[in-house]
Amino acid sequence: MRILISNDDGYLAPGINALAEALAPIADIVVVAPDSNRSGASNSLSLDRPLSVQRAANGFYFVNGTPTDCVHVALTGMLDYKPDLVVSGINNGPNMGDDTLYSGTVAAATEGYLFGIPAIAFSQGAHGWEHIEDAARHARDIIQRYYETLPAPYLLNVNIPNRPYDQLTAPVATRLGRRHQAEPVIRAQDPRGKEIFWIGPPGATKDAGEGTDFFACAQGRTSITPLQIDLTHKTQLDALAKALA
Repeated sequence: MRILISNDDGYLAPGINALAEALAPIADIVVVAPDSNRSGASNSLSLDRPLSVQRAANGFYFVNGTPTDCVHVALTGMLDYKPDLVVSGINNGPNMGDDTLYSGTVAAATEGYLFGIPAIAFSQGAHGWEHIEDAARHARDIIQRYYETLPAPYLLNVNIPNRPYDQLTAPVATRLGRRHQAEPVIRAQDPRGKEIFWIGPPGATKDAGEGTDFFACAQGRTSITPLQIDLTHKTQLDALAKALA
């Protein structure tokens, strides 16, 4: 198996290093990740400047761009083969509910999926990297068990509790939950007195009931949510067609 690994925390992040170490014994891996933290980059591509690819001492490749840039460059020119799987993460903290729309971790996996390659985004349920090696081992288990069992291509969003390996139970299939509206921006001033704004924290959970990714992680379960790209609102499409008729 040949696996392309990326993330949004940067090539030096503990999550991607633990994931690469865990997957190396079962696959031929190549790591192409951002040169720095690009959390919240979503699916953005850098179209206003050229990108550079450099190789670190540990063999990882790093790009001065977004997570999507990394996977796109790897698949469209850097690699001379098509990977069997694209894996992103392990992210420092969760990517659940509405957060998946902003997540660079999910975006890197999404780019692989758009090229027809099975893709999985891995995140930890809480920030701080606690038990990251255990999460990476659990991620390897998930890949080995489910890689060939699902119709390809697929796009999976996985959130793993920050727990020791022997306390990580079998994953549960979930849907995305929902959050309330985000908190207001935080106003401040730069050193020259110019007004600046910091994006506020995400809103509290709104739909975190049974069956959601929020609920599963709150119960200490690994959440796996299958994602799709089609954003078409089918009901409104029918209504619009009737209105335009």
